[in-house]
Amino acid sequence: MRSSSRTLALTACAALLGAASALAQTQTWQIDPAHTRASFTVRHLGISNVRGDFNAVSGTAEYDGKDVTKAKINATIDVNSVTTRVQQRDNHLKTADFFDVAKYPKMTFVSTAITPAGTGRFKMTGNLTLHGVTKPVTFDLDAPSPVIKDPMSGDSRVGASATTTINRKDFGVPYDQKLPDGTPQVGDTIGVTIDIELLRAAK
Repeated sequence: MRSSSRTLALTACAALLGAASALAQTQTWQIDPAHTRASFTVRHLGISNVRGDFNAVSGTAEYDGKDVTKAKINATIDVNSVTTRVQQRDNHLKTADFFDVAKYPKMTFVSTAITPAGTGRFKMTGNLTLHGVTKPVTFDLDAPSPVIKDPMSGDSRVGASATTTINRKDFGVPYDQKLPDGTPQVGDTIGVTIDIELLRAAK
């Protein structure tokens, strides 16, 4: 009986140590705004694509540097940082016709699951909050790069890219002007691409 109890105790200790080790391997990374890009594409007059970017992206990721399926992403975009390289258009995008930045200054994404989707590919599901509306979205995620050491700072760095499409009207972005033939001046489907670089400061 004593031997059995000792075996159970050792097994429990081993399990606790294993869990503690797994937790210790998970590290908090910071999104590097200087090397991260959140961009979008939208159809204009049904004939061409207009591309834009958000220049201010911040947030964190919990990641062990190896198993991306266990990673958790929490990102925030300053919507007022939108740019399409045309100031008049950017000003319009900030109004209540589109993003209404005075009322909804931030856009957020919080991942809920990352699952394999073929060699070097993953599906990243999470909750996107835009224009005051939160809905689940799924990104096609490329496998992250290997973790490297920044030769200048000694920081650890890793990068990845993800894409998805959303319907802006699902998030209450209302602009609905049309040409005489009914073609929307601005398309409803928005292509989204995130190129992200994470860093973990050297100790």
